[in-house]
Amino acid sequence: MPRPRKCRRVCELPRHTEFGSRSAEGESVPMAVDEYEAIRLIDLEGLTQEEAAEQMQVGRSTVQAIYNSARHKLALCLVGGRPLIITGGDYEVCPRQRPCGGCRHGGGCPGR
Repeated sequence: MPRPRKCRRVCELPRHTEFGSRSAEGESVPMAVDEYEAIRLIDLEGLTQEEAAEQMQVGRSTVQAIYNSARHKLALCLVGGRPLIITGGDYEVCPRQRPCGGCRHGGGCPGR
């Protein structure tokens, strides 16, 4: 019997959830919110996979798998001209009312 999926911690939900070129063609590519968060933490914030794993409260190998999946989906959109939709996934939003500065620097959310 497989283990139940663990919710991934995200600092905040994405502000924009649909992306595509004016000439987007083909079926849209769905990206889960936790995949978006892995891209945000590693590529935008510059965290290591280990730091991102701590922030998202999962193992490093889990973050690596999430990140690789997200990169593949981004490549499908960029190379194939397909629209990207960010939605769904197994995640929980940081319990603070506003984005916490700790999330942006790998320190984690207070009150974990």
